[in-house]
Amino acid sequence: MTSLPSEPPFAFGDLQGCHAPFRRLLSALPLEPHTPLWFAGDLINRGPDSLTTLREVAAFGARAQTVLGNHDLHLLAVAAGIRKMKGSDTIADILEAPDAEPLLDWLRHRPFAHFENGMLMVHAGVLPQWDLTLALELADELQCALRAPGWKQTLQDLYGNEPRRWSPDLKRKDRLRVAFNAFTRIRFCTPDGTMEFAANGGPNSAPPGHMPWFDAPERRTSDITVVFGHWAALGLMLRENLVALDSGCVWGNRLSAVKLASDPSERTVVQVECGECEGNGPGE
Repeated sequence: MTSLPSEPPFAFGDLQGCHAPFRRLLSALPLEPHTPLWFAGDLINRGPDSLTTLREVAAFGARAQTVLGNHDLHLLAVAAGIRKMKGSDTIADILEAPDAEPLLDWLRHRPFAHFENGMLMVHAGVLPQWDLTLALELADELQCALRAPGWKQTLQDLYGNEPRRWSPDLKRKDRLRVAFNAFTRIRFCTPDGTMEFAANGGPNSAPPGHMPWFDAPERRTSDITVVFGHWAALGLMLRENLVALDSGCVWGNRLSAVKLASDPSERTVVQVECGECEGNGPGE
């Protein structure tokens, strides 16, 4: 018997604890019981319902493909005693919940990248010097380190801005940090892939000599579709080989979902308003 082609997933922009808009968006989508759901990271923080949102996405089980975002990792770092909670954080309800331990364990076991049917999903981006094989190798190395018994020390070592540029000669600690920053923090870089972390405005606000990472010349992942969130000031953007999902729900704008059809002309967008979710903004 011939198997039916797999159903295209719906990919969601950064939820950031905006549970009510997420529920409305789910209701507005033409979902079948087994439609795959992709989440581009930052499930929690800054919005009002981080705990409820995290529980709901985790409850989807294998149906949901979720990659780690910088806010998800910040929660793990606070729980591990590596970082302090900020005044704008809305993660205390998770840390104080009776099911905090299994929720944090579930989150820690999410990947940094997911590739399927010619589409690579990450939270923030990939460096222009990486091809798909290298990006997946680095993501696998990162996630294995975060799942190992010594994960707290690994996570502590990942924070920092240097080095800012990829080199195959980097030692393990620096290699993991560069990968961590690219997958979860990048917006702008130079043509040679040197990352810049201060600017978080729209694509036209690039510092001198920099550009959006996806516009770097000779980007080696341009032959696949990269799906990502993280960049609220960029907003929803669809290109043949690019799907930017973060449309600023936690800023009170919109929450977006995109049907990731293999044919770019068949990709569809569904959005809901997020006025009641306006929180403390997404920060970095």
